[in-house]
Amino acid sequence: MAKAAAAVKPKFVARKSSGLYDVHPGVAMIQKWIGELKEKTGRTIDEWVALVQKDGPKSGHKARVEWLKTKHKMGNNSAWWIAERAEGKNSEEDTPEGYLEAAAKYVDEMYSGKKESLRPMYDQLLETGKSIADDVKACPCQTMVPLYRNHVFAQIKPTTNSRIDMGFALAKYKGKLPKRLIDTGGLAKKDRITHRIEITEASQIDDDVRKWIKTAYDLDGE
Repeated sequence: MAKAAAAVKPKFVARKSSGLYDVHPGVAMIQKWIGELKEKTGRTIDEWVALVQKDGPKSGHKARVEWLKTKHKMGNNSAWWIAERAEGKNSEEDTPEGYLEAAAKYVDEMYSGKKESLRPMYDQLLETGKSIADDVKACPCQTMVPLYRNHVFAQIKPTTNSRIDMGFALAKYKGKLPKRLIDTGGLAKKDRITHRIEITEASQIDDDVRKWIKTAYDLDGE
């Protein structure tokens, strides 16, 4: 999903699909925004895009966002999304079908080039995460793949060319955590992901990793 959309924390409304990936909750938010745009602003998304391309700054995403915010009193997210679409970006996220097609591309791009060797470990982590329960949803973004129940409870992120971080939302966990679980600083920053396990080889995707995925999943149901 786009940067501005990722900054918003909507109520979880992702749709379970029959494929490997599921519709990100941000897609429903974007669809709602597009549907209400004409009533709230007097223009449809297509009309806003045409206006930006005709009268707005000729280049520069930041300049277009600021133009929409100052001249047309747009909120930051609306200005960001319109500017992106005026540049021909992220319109695939406007529909569930478009997002699911883009999701597979996000993952392919994440694990390309110097990170291509991480793909088998990613596939194994994804399979492990989705096997926890039937309602686990994987909704790729451009830099990570979050796993959802009611909220994000875990995420798979290729942090370096040689390491994947398996992250967990463990803010509600009351017991003592083992040293293998590294504090991300997320609790202090009020991020969902508070701890991570470093994965550099397939043998590290063990019962312990599955245990903490399941623990984070269970905590998200409380």
